[in-house]
Amino acid sequence: MPEEKDRLHILHILESITRIQTYTADGKASLTQDRKTYDAVLRNLQTLSESAQKLDEKVKQSCPEIAWPKISGFRNILVHDYLGDLDYDLLWQIIIHRLPELKKCMDKELQKLR
Repeated sequence: MPEEKDRLHILHILESITRIQTYTADGKASLTQDRKTYDAVLRNLQTLSESAQKLDEKVKQSCPEIAWPKISGFRNILVHDYLGDLDYDLLWQIIIHRLPELKKCMDKELQKLR
């Protein structure tokens, strides 16, 4: 049942986006000034990117505006470069620009599977 698997991954992605947006609702300072928030955001970005990698190709093809290979690459950075801190500006740009775009796509795909 590939559709059920995709549905679960989409739900994981949407849950991760919601958490990140909740954690950073007070602005960039919540990310830069609170280590727990920074760590929580990174963890949810990792969860999101792992689920995104497991989506069926047809789901990815229906959202060509999403840079799927960049999500996979970012996941590798999150997982394997654990000793270095990520650039706050890059993280903030992902949070305010890329996550809403991904959320819109995942919401649309989830509706197709219902």
